[in-house]
Amino acid sequence: MKFVCPKNSLLKEIVLALDFTSQRNTLSIVSNVLLETSDNQLTIKATDQKIGFTTTIEVETIEEGSTTVFADKFLGILRALPDEHIIFEEIGEKLFIHPQNKSIDFSLRTISSDKFPELESSSKEFFSVSQKDLFEMIDQTIFAISDDETRYFMNGVYLEQQNMTLNMVATDGRRLSLIERTFEQSFPEFAPIIIPAKFLSLLKKGGTGEGEISISITDSIIFASFGSQFMYSTLIKGQFPNYRRVIPAKQPNICTIDIKKMNEALKRVSLLVENKAKRIYLDIEDGFVTISSEESDFGQAKEIIPCTYSGPSVRLAMNYSYLVSPLRVMAGNEFDLCFSEANKAVSVKPNPEKDYFHIIMPMQID
Repeated sequence: MKFVCPKNSLLKEIVLALDFTSQRNTLSIVSNVLLETSDNQLTIKATDQKIGFTTTIEVETIEEGSTTVFADKFLGILRALPDEHIIFEEIGEKLFIHPQNKSIDFSLRTISSDKFPELESSSKEFFSVSQKDLFEMIDQTIFAISDDETRYFMNGVYLEQQNMTLNMVATDGRRLSLIERTFEQSFPEFAPIIIPAKFLSLLKKGGTGEGEISISITDSIIFASFGSQFMYSTLIKGQFPNYRRVIPAKQPNICTIDIKKMNEALKRVSLLVENKAKRIYLDIEDGFVTISSEESDFGQAKEIIPCTYSGPSVRLAMNYSYLVSPLRVMAGNEFDLCFSEANKAVSVKPNPEKDYFHIIMPMQID
């Protein structure tokens, strides 16, 4: 095998491919990427047996062939090379790497490509959705995914389809994020699925946010394709919680606050928040909100910002990061804090309302 290509065109794909490999065992074939060249095309494949990736770039093929190399070291070499055309040549059990116009030489041990596992393929039809819409849906939910591995069924985003609407939901048991987006097309029927957080992050990393992405869903795998890239992931098995039950039916108290002012206040007050509990207090009154940290050995922070509110005075206690996360991705200038009582669920919604909202369970007031 021998081919020549610009460094940066290959570097971009190997950066993404590395995330699809397993780096736990450096001697394992799944810590390698597969390189296969023919007809002036280089196909790159990577998998850790749960997720998989394929892409194709244009190269100058001098001698057709295929091999696999350790992904992490291969990426390190590419990053260290000058920005010019690079020659890649396999001789024996080594891949020799050197720039055309520099006296730099690397060699990497290879493992035969026939030991590389077969990648999955979809037996179901693909449907298209805009990258912009899908990535916005991911942004509105991914931060609420649980990292508790004992509740593995909450370690991903729940996706369900209803005719022309796709719903995405994430929860860790203390907060919930939901987006229900309606499209101009209907979607093929599929049973609700739970998509691992890592795969959603990789979709965003590989995509541009422009154009469409093709998706196919089987009983156990989700496939995605855009441009020259094709990737897939096994789905999380398990019963996702009945999220509809935790959505409050009625929240008569609504406090409208400027997003930018709240974000800036949270940033300052959080400097004196206790690291473990991350508890802040919101004292809501007619016309203003007082955001404060707990008294501690270090001191206390307090800030007052204006709001629009006409209900009874109330004190809410909550994990400040649960409020920061949705506000970072919320469109518009203002948001509503909706609640009924201080110890019941608080809804965080954009004002004016859009197709998403977030629910936060308050903390106990000491």
